[in-house]
Amino acid sequence: MLAADAAGVAAAVAVLARGGTVAVPTETVYGLAARADRDAAVAGIYRAKGRPDFNPLIVHVPDVAAAARLAVLDERALALADAFWPGALTLVVPRRADCGLAAAVSAGLPTVALRCPAHPVMQAVLRQSGLALAAPSANRSGAISPTTAAHVAASLGRRVDLVLDGGETRQGIESTIVGLRAEGGWALLRPGPITGEQIAAVLGEAAEQGAARGIEAPGQLASHYAPGKPVRLQAQSAQADEFLIGFGSVIGDVTLSAEADLAEAAARLYACLHAGAAAQQPCIAVAPVPDVGIGAAINDRLRRAAA
Repeated sequence: MLAADAAGVAAAVAVLARGGTVAVPTETVYGLAARADRDAAVAGIYRAKGRPDFNPLIVHVPDVAAAARLAVLDERALALADAFWPGALTLVVPRRADCGLAAAVSAGLPTVALRCPAHPVMQAVLRQSGLALAAPSANRSGAISPTTAAHVAASLGRRVDLVLDGGETRQGIESTIVGLRAEGGWALLRPGPITGEQIAAVLGEAAEQGAARGIEAPGQLASHYAPGKPVRLQAQSAQADEFLIGFGSVIGDVTLSAEADLAEAAARLYACLHAGAAAQQPCIAVAPVPDVGIGAAINDRLRRAAA
C-alpha cells in the first residue's frame, strides 16, 4: 500500500504497464485497475475478484477523445459526456472493431462500458500510463464495495499487486450506468449518483421500460454488494440478533445519515455495511431509505445486498 502521491502514482503506472493490478481511488469507490488491452492483465482482475466471466468490466478513459477511439459515440453519447464527464456516469456503447481492447472486458458483448472519472488520482494514473484501464470495484466479486484502502486490503489482500491510498471516497456509491440502444432509446442499467431524471433531461426522453436484456453491465447480478450475513430491509428497530444501520429518526449501531441526507447516506453506505459485516451480531437490519433521487441507487444496492 502506498500513498496516492506522485511517487505512488509512478509506481502504479509501472505495475500497470507490466500487466499487474492496482487498486485506485475514484470519486465513487476504489477500482481494481489493469490495462484493458491485454487479455492476461484483464484475467488478473477476474482472478483477484473471483468474478464471473459473463459480467462485463468498466473501461476508464481520461477524456472523450480517448473514449471515441474505443467506441462509437453518437450525438446522445456526446451530449451525456458533455453534461456529466468527468464524473460518475458510465456509458454502454458499441465498441469499435479496431479498438484493441481485450475481449474479456465486454464479456463477449458487442458493446463496451466507458467512464471518464473525475478523481485526480485516477486521472493522473490514466494520463501518465497512456492506457485505457479496466477497473471494477476493488473487492471480491459480489461483496461490499470498498470506499477506503483498508476495505480493499481486507477484501483482496495479496490478490492485488498495489493499493494507492487516497483516503475515503467522496460519493461512496458506484457510477450510474446508461445503455444507449442502437435502435434508439436508452436504459438505466444501474442507478447511481446521477439520476434517471438527470439523464432524461439531457436526452429529452424517458428510459425504456420492460424486461432486462440479460447481463449488460456491472452490478446487475441479483445478489451483489453482499456482507456475508442475512440483511433485513425497512427495519424500524433491531431484533436481538441484528446489527442496525440507521437513517434519519431510526437510531442504529451506525447511521447512514442522522439528518436523513441522501447524499451523505450514499457516501456512507458501504462503510456501514462493512461495519455490519464485522459486527458480532449474525444479522444486519437497515432502516427505510426514501426511494427518491439518489435514494433509488441506495435501495438498489441494499436489495442486492439482501438477495
